[in-house]
Amino acid sequence: MSLSLPLFLAAGAGTGDSAGALPIALSTYADPSGGSLWDVLAYRAGFDPVNLAALIIFGCAILHTFFTARIRHWAHVIEARHAERVGRTGKPGDADADGVPDEVSFAGQILHFFGEIEAVFGIWVLVLAGTVTFLKGWDSVVTYISEHVTYTEPVFVAVIMAIAATRPVLNLAERCLRMVASIGGCTPGAWWLSILLIAPILGSFITEPAAMTIAALLLGRMFYELKPSPRLAYATIGLLFVNVSIGGTLTHFAAPPVIMVAGTWEWGLAFMFEHFGWRAVTASTFSTLVYWVIFRRELAALQPAPDAAVRRQRPAPPVWITVVHLGFLAFTVWQAHHMAMFVAGFLFFLAFAQATGHHQNPIELRSPILVGFFLGGLVIHGGLQAWWIEPILSRLGEIPLFAGAVILTAFNDNAAITFLASQVPEFTEALKYAVVAGAVTGGGLTVIANAPNPAGQAILGRYFPDGVAPLGLFLGAIGPTLIASVIFILI
Repeated sequence: MSLSLPLFLAAGAGTGDSAGALPIALSTYADPSGGSLWDVLAYRAGFDPVNLAALIIFGCAILHTFFTARIRHWAHVIEARHAERVGRTGKPGDADADGVPDEVSFAGQILHFFGEIEAVFGIWVLVLAGTVTFLKGWDSVVTYISEHVTYTEPVFVAVIMAIAATRPVLNLAERCLRMVASIGGCTPGAWWLSILLIAPILGSFITEPAAMTIAALLLGRMFYELKPSPRLAYATIGLLFVNVSIGGTLTHFAAPPVIMVAGTWEWGLAFMFEHFGWRAVTASTFSTLVYWVIFRRELAALQPAPDAAVRRQRPAPPVWITVVHLGFLAFTVWQAHHMAMFVAGFLFFLAFAQATGHHQNPIELRSPILVGFFLGGLVIHGGLQAWWIEPILSRLGEIPLFAGAVILTAFNDNAAITFLASQVPEFTEALKYAVVAGAVTGGGLTVIANAPNPAGQAILGRYFPDGVAPLGLFLGAIGPTLIASVIFILI
């Protein structure tokens, strides 16, 4: 996995020599000696007006995510009124008998854009850019966004989503999981159980975004198309997000919050499995079984869609095509730190997919691009939040640090939390464990908590009438989060 957000934060935590540059280097601050946390935050907020402005704008962006469903509802209402006024019966922009597209509602389309959760942080980047321009000038905006922010992680997630969602890769994943689901008779409940137990653990080997993409697509096909109740639907997506967040900790190279500290703290494969891996497997397995017990009657009542059997009988792509796809997937994971390399590989992949089009489904790029846009906006905002996150982390004890990391992760990418923790020199081994465990445990509470979450939301959002509601996701994830908290802290 790439290091885009933490690499950017490194500029703020490193050796910046000018208080006027963005991000402001943490070493620039002359914090009050012996001052309380409030004193430090008050001093840093007043050190540069951009600090407080960036925090307020970031908070507004987070609040915006909670209102996207309502905004989309307003968009539908306005478009329906517009269609009634102009006498249109088709979709906005459809061509009628004269071949000319019908008039669309400008206000309705704009509201649709403001209601897309993947667009939220990009929209508020415009507000941030305007504010920084007013306070520091346009050159500061250009330098910050183009030179101090690296977009490797957003682009990587977009590319890995596109490759992992292809027919050969999904067909292989489905066949492997079917062997497990067959133990339960391949019922919807058996598929639900096998996907949520096994797919997240794959994140430790093929990266979490790839595991999220595969798990979400299979859940959509085998479970969400059967129209479960809203309660079960939200419980499932919450459980998926938490399982993927902790499921990538069996290794030191797949979960973004682990990658941020593995080199600095010399955490290798053996260390990760000894301290995190078995706990992650235990937590995800226990949480999944608890949810299965709670919803077992509803899961048993779900019936496969009439066309499901026909769809599963489609001929599998030739083995050699599947092997080539896996090769592209492996190359992308291998070169995850080098955007020029994996983007070049992706272009060759697109050419190969076109040359073997009769064995492919249409390559879906809309969702990956939107997810990349979401993460790109997030890293721009997140890079200006180090001034208040770092002093909070450095003042907490073991249990408070774990809880603080869980809470902070809900409002910022968990990779940023662990990276900032790696800059605190006095951290003991217990504190290092606590902050990383808290960051991965809280990675399912919100869409922005973990880099793969936007991918899952983009894939599964269409199965929710008004999109994935932040409160519904939080309630669905809080149970597995509490279970993981107990296992990571007390066992």
